[in-house]
Amino acid sequence: MQHLGPPVANDLSLSFSSSLSLSRTLNPSPSPFRPIQLQPLRILSVAVNPQQDQQKNQRLRPLPENSPRRLLKELAERKKYVAPPHKRPPPKRFILKPPLDDKRLAERFLNSPQLSLRSFPVLSSCLPSSKLNSADTTWISEYLLEAKQALGYPLEPSDTLDEDNPAKQFDTLLYLAFQHGKGSGSERMKARHVRYGHSRLCFLGQYVLELGLAELLLQMYPRESPGPMRERVFALVGKWRLPGRIKAAGLENLVFPYDEMTKLHRHDREAPVKSVFWALMGAIYLCYGMPEVYRVLFEVFGLDTDAEDCQPKLRRQLKDVDYVSVEFENKQLTWQDVVAYRPPEDALFAHPRLFRACVPPGMHRFRGNIWDYDSRPKVMQALGYPLKMDDRIPDITEARNIELGLGLQLCFMHPSKYKFEHPRFCYERLEYLGQKIQDLVMAERLLMKHLDAPGHWLQEKHRRLLLNKFCGRYLRDKHLHHYGIYSEQVQDAYEHNRRLRNPATTAIQQAIHGLSYVVYGKPDVRRLMFEVFDFEQIQPKPV
Repeated sequence: MQHLGPPVANDLSLSFSSSLSLSRTLNPSPSPFRPIQLQPLRILSVAVNPQQDQQKNQRLRPLPENSPRRLLKELAERKKYVAPPHKRPPPKRFILKPPLDDKRLAERFLNSPQLSLRSFPVLSSCLPSSKLNSADTTWISEYLLEAKQALGYPLEPSDTLDEDNPAKQFDTLLYLAFQHGKGSGSERMKARHVRYGHSRLCFLGQYVLELGLAELLLQMYPRESPGPMRERVFALVGKWRLPGRIKAAGLENLVFPYDEMTKLHRHDREAPVKSVFWALMGAIYLCYGMPEVYRVLFEVFGLDTDAEDCQPKLRRQLKDVDYVSVEFENKQLTWQDVVAYRPPEDALFAHPRLFRACVPPGMHRFRGNIWDYDSRPKVMQALGYPLKMDDRIPDITEARNIELGLGLQLCFMHPSKYKFEHPRFCYERLEYLGQKIQDLVMAERLLMKHLDAPGHWLQEKHRRLLLNKFCGRYLRDKHLHHYGIYSEQVQDAYEHNRRLRNPATTAIQQAIHGLSYVVYGKPDVRRLMFEVFDFEQIQPKPV
């Protein structure tokens, strides 16, 4: 018999569809002389596994709403993690970039302008980490003369000055001060040396501004507590005020060269202006000192402490029955008086007028009390006082040591002890000054120690080192908190709750720094912070 088609494997899983039919039917009345010939079969569909095919058809059908299988499927889809669109992986050039070896890192630091000025270490640490390029010099040639003219400086390049003059670097620092990098036209800020240089100047300038205004207001308002002074500072240089200050000085085109400042949103306007303002204060302080900061603040930016909107809120004040120093009696100093003041040659203190503004002359009535005989020698020994000074007259040395002892007694005198009898017999003014000077000293220390760090990293490091709980702990580690003078009611409260004593020890610590600044100057504050109290010690993690 003739073959009917291709061979088919003998498999039980193969099944043919019942709809198969021959393409040609058999002849109903075949001829006896012609043999019957059949066409080969055509296989239209083959089911390899009928059960799997049936399950597939069931999966393709829409499930009922209340089906458990449908609910489980939706739950599985929800559990799948989908990365948010804004979380992009970092580019490979940042991941696979090999670190610099020690030799190349040392060469980069040694060739950096930050190590060029050995006589001015803080100024040198605020210079850019690499030399200025062509884009930087283009901005300097186009805009620097306008900035100098608005600030009241000579238009000649500062490079012509002597090497021993810190103002030689003023052009570079002034250029960095205006490179805030926010808004349009900030391509230059993509350069690392410009971005880091501006942020470091801004980091230093905020503490320069706070210390300068604290010294000024303490001398202008000798009977005022630090609370109203803080309100005056906020009204004078708050970030909501700075755009108006910049516009009054004619510097808005340098801060926003491609945008109109008045049309910007408040948040887009205040942050760059504050950054530029602080960086300007830092640059001027490094090159010309604090007197020049006062001149720029009051003559260029138009600060007015007597303005109506800069007055503090009215509050109930205790009647001041004590006397102030002769320099402050029946007159109010101006900022010109503060800038033009020069201490006499044989002055007792580094800042005589500032000492008299913080320590009232009536403290002499507390000489010879129990604390003066019992506690003062131990405190002075722990702090390393008195320091050796080269005085031509021995009476000056003795008078300084007496005043230093009275100032220390004022530092350890809690306000609740004698405040109602003598409102200014409290350490709040010394505490206010000490907080500002320790902020500036720590900022300078971090700038010199971390030459390759941006400003925001330094800011966070500065904040963590000077937390109030740490400042009080430094004092308690030296066991100096036992010499605090408290009233009986406060002492009873401290015995029941130790945590209430911590703010008092922090205030005593800051008041000691303020007294050290007005008596011996900034070098002694550095000695106390980093040699006596060790402010840079590594804090233990809580268990």
